[in-house]
Formats: sequence, C-alpha cells, structure tokens
Amino acid sequence: MLQDILLVVIGLVIGAVIGFLLARHFMKGYFKKNPPINEQMITTLMTSMGRKPNSKQVKQVMSQMNRMKK
Repeated sequence: MLQDILLVVIGLVIGAVIGFLLARHFMKGYFKKNPPINEQMITTLMTSMGRKPNSKQVKQVMSQMNRMKK
C-alpha cells in the first residue's frame, strides 16, 4: 500500500521534471526562431515616446536586449 503511493508520487515528480525540461527546450527554440522584439517594434516604441531614433540607437537597444537574453 505505502509502496504504491510512493511509486505514484515518484512517477509524478519525474513526469513533472521531464515535462518542464521538454517545454523549456521547445520554448527556447521557438523564441530563437521568433524573437519577441524586433527593430521595427523598438523604432515604434521610441517614436511613441517622442524620440526620433536613428539606426545606431535601434542597433544599440537590440544588442542590449540580446545580451539580456543570455
């Protein structure tokens, strides 16, 4: 009786860990293919804040965003 309950609990824990690792792996691949923020979004954001961004500023923001991801 106690062994059965213990096996079920262990199975649930192992399943949760494997599920988390698989979901993390697939989400990393998804975000690598489809980054959540691109240069056009940054330009639109800066324009809406009243700034007129040039390409150098946009590239700097993109490089900062990429450094934060790692």
